Amino acid sequence: MNGAESLLETLINNGVEVCFSNPGTSEMHMVAAIGKTQGMRSILSLFEGVCSGAADGYGRMAGKPACTLLHLGPGLSNASANLHNAKKANTPVLNLIGDHAVYHKKYDAPLTSDIISLAQGVSDWVHTTDTAENLPKDAAEAVAIANQGAGKISTLIVPADCAWNDSVDPAPLKPAVPPVTVGVDAVDQAAELLQNGKTTMILLGNMGLSEEALSLADKIGQASGARIFTDTFFTRMPRGEGRCQVERLQYFAEMGVEQIKDIEQLIMVGTKAPVAFFAYPGKPSEFYAPGSELHTLANVDEDAVDALSRLVTAIGAESEKPRYTKLVKAGPGKDGLSPGTIGMTFAEYLPVDAIVVDEGATAGGACYPCSANAEPHDWLTLTGGSIGFGLPTAIGAAVACPDRKVVCNHGDGGAMYTIQSLWTMARENLDICVLIFANRKYQILQIELARVGAQTMNKKTLDMLDISNPDIDFVKLSEGMGVPATRATTIDEFNEQYITAMNTHGPRLIEIVLA
Repeated sequence: MNGAESLLETLINNGVEVCFSNPGTSEMHMVAAIGKTQGMRSILSLFEGVCSGAADGYGRMAGKPACTLLHLGPGLSNASANLHNAKKANTPVLNLIGDHAVYHKKYDAPLTSDIISLAQGVSDWVHTTDTAENLPKDAAEAVAIANQGAGKISTLIVPADCAWNDSVDPAPLKPAVPPVTVGVDAVDQAAELLQNGKTTMILLGNMGLSEEALSLADKIGQASGARIFTDTFFTRMPRGEGRCQVERLQYFAEMGVEQIKDIEQLIMVGTKAPVAFFAYPGKPSEFYAPGSELHTLANVDEDAVDALSRLVTAIGAESEKPRYTKLVKAGPGKDGLSPGTIGMTFAEYLPVDAIVVDEGATAGGACYPCSANAEPHDWLTLTGGSIGFGLPTAIGAAVACPDRKVVCNHGDGGAMYTIQSLWTMARENLDICVLIFANRKYQILQIELARVGAQTMNKKTLDMLDISNPDIDFVKLSEGMGVPATRATTIDEFNEQYITAMNTHGPRLIEIVLA
């Protein structure tokens, strides 16, 4: 078999079952190899940023990597924004990047680029295969690294001749290194902080946000009086009925500072100390007060559940009963279409075990608090801040969990970055409902314009943050790519359309006009 065929069989041996692809000439032997195998599902995307975002969503929900298949440096560059988000989420992803044949590189053909440099900023591991014989071994290594800790981004660069030349047998499964167990000192120091009488917060992220971790943290909070928080943006969090609730840090720096102003000690589990998303003139970058005691119980790649379990024992919290959320149905929204009434309807009819992919930005912000007592569900957020995450990430989540409804809350401006996602949703008949919050502007940037101290608020300035004139017709865009769509201009229209979407399998889009 050739290198591409051995590569594909190696990936399958190592548990990689899905490839989100946008290939070119250099990848044709890998395309052919995928076509020959029964073990790899290939999903075509019309833009590389959709491939990388879909791989992010898949990795968050499946707990293992999908692969992307991208064309040289430009293809990787198009994928980089959502790879940035995936890297900040610590999602397992494997990128396969085709390159010119080794002997062709010296000619500096038009598509020649420094792929290694382009990959390093959005990858934890980058490697170029040098021979077809080494390709299976390199592929097994790439998957093992992607599966390390909370998750890593592996990028394997495959010269075209390494794909078409004769190779060796596929490599067998190469187990990933399990998460590291934290040391005794880390647990003992956390226990001392929790028992010294000072006000303490425990900040959870990544592996610290599993159902089990949340239950353990809740027991610790009850026994010690510590407040339990999550970061503003997190990879995945189980919420709703039967799960323990945590406070979410505010996005705006001054609100975050006020929220935890009385905290004297911070214990981090699977994350780092909280800081502002951006710098602002005259405002602090750190949310926590000067002089606060900071302690990491478990870093992002360490076993958070084990660390929290040992901390429960260390402070004698074994007898505490986790405070699981009870289901509360408050009724749908009424009396006008607004973010608040939309959030009420969203929560009321959210199906059991739904997956919510949230890039709803300002207009969609009420959906999160409204759904605290909804049916059990998982919530995925924009960890890296690079917009255009929601639509493709919903694809990956739906592929990973085909038996679960995916609801994607999306601002209209961000949706235009990866609107091609709708075509893939239709082609794969994925069970995704997209809610477009159409306020016809980059509202968050209008807010930030004032917050950073920029004083010019004239029409020319505001036009740079406005996406009306002409208004984007998301219904036509959606239908043009094969996804049925409706438009809601009243709360009654939204309620009816959303209920229908929650009870219908397959892709659907609702444009909610808030302008």
